[in-house]
Amino acid sequence: MAKFPLDDERCKQWVKLVGKEDLAHVPIEKLHTLKFICGKHFKSKDFKRKKTQLKRTAIPSVDLRLPQLSDDVLIEFPLHIAKENIPLKSHFNSSTNITLEHNYCKLYAVDFTYNKDERSDVISSLYREVAISTGNMEVFNKFYSSVSNTVSQLSGVLPGNPVTREFEATQFIASAGPGLLWKVYKGYKKSTKQEASIFVFEKKHLERWTKADRDVMIDILRRGVVQLTKLRHPQILTVQHSLEESRESLAFATEPVFASLANILGNTENMSQPIPNNLVNYKLYEVEIKYGLMQIAEGLAFLHNDVKLLHHNICPESIIVNQQGAWKIFGFDFCIANQSSPGAAPFWPFTEYCQAVHPLTQPALDYLAPEYILSATHSPASDIYSLGMMIYALHSTGHQTLGNVGNDYTKFKRFVNEIRNLSQSRFLCVTEGLREYVKLMLNTTPELRPDPHQFLKIPYFEDVGVKTLNYLDSLFQWDNLQKSQFYKGLPQVIQKMPHRICIYRILPCLTKEFVNPPMVPFVLPNVLLIAENSTKEEYVKYILPVLKPVMLIQDPIQILLIFMQKMELLLKLTPGEEIKTDILPMLYRALESDAQQIQELCLSVLPTFASLIDYPAMKNALLPRIKKLCLGTNYISVRVNCLLCLGKLLEHLDKWLVLDEIIPFLPQIPSREPAVLMGILGIYKLALSHNKLGITKEVMATKVLPFLIPLCVENGLTLNQFNALITLVKQMISKVEAEHRAKLEQLNSIQNESKVMEQALTSTSDNLIPAPTPQTDIDKMFSGLGLDTFAFNNSKQPEKPQPVIPSVGVTTGSLSIEEKQRLATQQDTVRKFSRQPPPAAAIPAPQMKPPKPVDLTSSLLQTNLNQLTQKPFSTMTNPQPSLTHNNLAMNQSSPNYSSTSLMLNSTPLNLGYSHNPTGFNSQPALPASTGWAAPTNANFNNKWANDQNNQTSMKQDWSAFESLLPTQNQNNNNSNSVKKEDSSEMMDLLS
Repeated sequence: MAKFPLDDERCKQWVKLVGKEDLAHVPIEKLHTLKFICGKHFKSKDFKRKKTQLKRTAIPSVDLRLPQLSDDVLIEFPLHIAKENIPLKSHFNSSTNITLEHNYCKLYAVDFTYNKDERSDVISSLYREVAISTGNMEVFNKFYSSVSNTVSQLSGVLPGNPVTREFEATQFIASAGPGLLWKVYKGYKKSTKQEASIFVFEKKHLERWTKADRDVMIDILRRGVVQLTKLRHPQILTVQHSLEESRESLAFATEPVFASLANILGNTENMSQPIPNNLVNYKLYEVEIKYGLMQIAEGLAFLHNDVKLLHHNICPESIIVNQQGAWKIFGFDFCIANQSSPGAAPFWPFTEYCQAVHPLTQPALDYLAPEYILSATHSPASDIYSLGMMIYALHSTGHQTLGNVGNDYTKFKRFVNEIRNLSQSRFLCVTEGLREYVKLMLNTTPELRPDPHQFLKIPYFEDVGVKTLNYLDSLFQWDNLQKSQFYKGLPQVIQKMPHRICIYRILPCLTKEFVNPPMVPFVLPNVLLIAENSTKEEYVKYILPVLKPVMLIQDPIQILLIFMQKMELLLKLTPGEEIKTDILPMLYRALESDAQQIQELCLSVLPTFASLIDYPAMKNALLPRIKKLCLGTNYISVRVNCLLCLGKLLEHLDKWLVLDEIIPFLPQIPSREPAVLMGILGIYKLALSHNKLGITKEVMATKVLPFLIPLCVENGLTLNQFNALITLVKQMISKVEAEHRAKLEQLNSIQNESKVMEQALTSTSDNLIPAPTPQTDIDKMFSGLGLDTFAFNNSKQPEKPQPVIPSVGVTTGSLSIEEKQRLATQQDTVRKFSRQPPPAAAIPAPQMKPPKPVDLTSSLLQTNLNQLTQKPFSTMTNPQPSLTHNNLAMNQSSPNYSSTSLMLNSTPLNLGYSHNPTGFNSQPALPASTGWAAPTNANFNNKWANDQNNQTSMKQDWSAFESLLPTQNQNNNNSNSVKKEDSSEMMDLLS
């Protein structure tokens, strides 16, 4: 891709030829920074000789599909001209004249053209010029720093090696091989994203060598990788992509590796600084050394016995530790193949050590067997000697060899002569169980050294950890029964193993079994045991990804059971999002399973992470499953656990969800076992006492108490259970009583206030009420229950209320003008209704003959009056009880009283008058047997007494009430009487 040039005329010409009008309105600086033209639009003559740069006169002219822009469009171009380019450093010659329009400003293109010493200067100049042109140096500094680090690390990978087409290198992690010349990068395969390691040898490292040594070294490295690619064995490094060579590098890809053994022991030559964090203070555990040596011995046995090949350079630089911690043989650069014919004794040709060539082109002298000098021979025992020396270096201080000769051949020869007489104290640094065998392996006589098979059988390797790791590597050879027996005993070993070995060595072997569902119940406990000792970061990175597919497995059912048993651990280590997406659906499946134990475990762990469950999932997914399980299960323990789970979930629910979903559900539970009842009781108590929840009195009165009260007589309850139940019932009843009493008191106070206001606006002076009848015991029993309006003496009252003329009384002074007008209107309305003629059935027509009951009443009243006149008042010791306005009404059968409601004054009356024995102006008094009392302040006219003898001449007979009307003198002398009514008002009142 070519950038638009910053030159005014050239850029204008490019825009014109491209034909996109929108580019004509973009400032030239932005065109240069953001817009590109593909190199395919340029002719071959526009490029310089190396085909990586455009000439100054290059213009796009190939396959341009849009017509050229007119000059009118470009009349104002450019809108903004950037500053003049700053020339680059003088060390660039004419053939490498750099301008920002060219495509080699890409890092990979720069690597094609310049060596490492020039790359940083080129990149720095390019990006600095971009920063200056855009005026953003801060961005440049940050970007340049990151790019420089990337280039320095990946400079050996990027130079066009074919391996980089299929593999992507991400991080420089290690070095290996002779002189640690191979750089090891962490990476992955682009097509499958499978992890891999990329080994790269940069030929520039040999620039200071002579051409002959350089060619020899490259041939040695090339031959070693080719030989490694041919070999396939668990203890030999696996090659994923064969050797590829470019002009500047050799590269191949292998299985993921951690580092070389030399790096682990502290030799970090040819590695970037600072060294990777995973190698800082890295320490090999004894079990790792034991099993690593066993693996190397097995690899040597394969090479010597099966391949008939001598490695000839066993040393820490030639041992690779892969990502799982396994030790693999590498570095076949100096291997010697068998030259004998099939069936004949093996023969490995010998080449003497040459001091004239570079030391790295020959095996390391520190690990070279003494027979190399003593007898000019070598054999498989030579590799055993090298292995013994490597064991010594592993245990020695500073990881030095016995001779520590380096590349000094003379010193090596001197050490060979001394090795025969080495004292036992020189081997004290080696582990006691291995010390004697290491001394034997370093014996100068090759025949006395143990072969690989003999070495593998020494007691040093009789270790539980070593056997466990060895068994894990060979699991594919065993059937399920043998595997299950091994996995059952594995937890005891895991607890004794170092955690790093469990994570990187044991865990990968275990996770391979997850593809075999019948074995998952045996493997899963071991994986979760490793998770217990892991940090949250380790769990998320190494364990959780392999557990997610297992959470979806429903058969065998033991998998769910194991997860339920370890749910607390999973919830502690699993991030919240994964809990919602992976663990919660697994719990839903557990609730729907048929296994009682799984259901109970699931119910017990659900409340522990209820806060992570959102409201819709709680309402629509979790609660319906729990309710369904509680109603449908046949196990009391499951039902009780459902209730306990609901009780623990209450604090995470809102009030209305509890009232709508939980409270109505409890009476539907079919069983009445004490444990179930106590679970229901617990939910009621929690809901009742919780500050956020609570149960309304309507729900308690209509749903809860009708359900709980019958439970109080269950015979299966213990005394404590009964006490708890009856206490809750009493508590609910008390709460209902208190709340409803308060409500009724409030309503009653409102009604009383209304009545008081109505009474204040209604005069009672014109009303007559009947005397109360004596109450029987039964009447007293029903008194105060609100049944007075339905009593027999009131049943004859007309259902329609009697019209009452509102009277303002003495309150008129405090009424407003509006209220006075309203009262006057009410009086007129009542008066109009009262003047209407009564119904025909109730009031006889005026022309009809008075009925007989009128004569009977008159006779009865006359007889009573006569008895009163004959009996002196002095004999009356008990006054007639007072009559209130709301006790007794006048009899409905009295004539001309159907349209009015005459009530007696509520003031108590005293019928025994010592100063006036005759009473009421010598008028006879009404006997007590009639049930009538004479009002003290009645406002009746005396014409009733004058007209008593003329009763027969009136249309209606009023003689029965004659004695009730006071005389004129009494009316005038009564100082407390109400204002005298005129005749028309009296007639209106009695009509």
